[in-house]
Amino acid sequence: MAYAYRIQPKRKSFLSGLSVNSIFIIVNIIAFILFNILIGTGVLSIEDIAIQPANILHGQYLWTFLTSMFMHGGYFHIFANMISLIFIGGFVERLIGRKRYFWFYMISGLVSGAFFVLLSLIFTADMNSYAVGASGALFGIAGLMMILTPNIPLYVMFIPIPIKAKYAIPGLLFALWGISISANVGIGNTAHLGGLVAGIVYGIYLRKKYKRKTAMISK
Repeated sequence: MAYAYRIQPKRKSFLSGLSVNSIFIIVNIIAFILFNILIGTGVLSIEDIAIQPANILHGQYLWTFLTSMFMHGGYFHIFANMISLIFIGGFVERLIGRKRYFWFYMISGLVSGAFFVLLSLIFTADMNSYAVGASGALFGIAGLMMILTPNIPLYVMFIPIPIKAKYAIPGLLFALWGISISANVGIGNTAHLGGLVAGIVYGIYLRKKYKRKTAMISK
């Protein structure tokens, strides 16, 4: 006698239906809310979350390399970063795939934190300053775009005309650097530079390893 068994399809979780970029956005928003609550209630201090060169160079608070990537300095800061991530993060994820994008985002953020600490030491900057935000990872994504799709048009800040990525991205970095110096605004320029370098290096690696595919992408 034959028996027929009905195989139930596996149910997909909510997160499995989302892109990695969307998950990063959700995590950033949740972390921002949670960290602010914990700081506001005195459970944690900013020192427990934000990366500070003095702490790192003394071998303390090393986990802030990670936590600082998902904390932001205010509502405008997280709004600007998440909007940028929506527009360019999803695009880059489609270019390089989910797994590569996840690790690239994380490594870019960590490299940007390392640049922030090391360049603070080299240029004898304020060792007690803090850095937070997804900007380092964002500049990593932007740097990768600059190499893989140099001619793609981008809208930068309040400029109403599109500018090619190979000009817009380094131009934005210098513009932010100029704003921070002239207006004495606390912007993590060295962290941005670290992310950009990570993106450029990975982009060059991909272009050398996958010459045909990256040539098609750049067109």
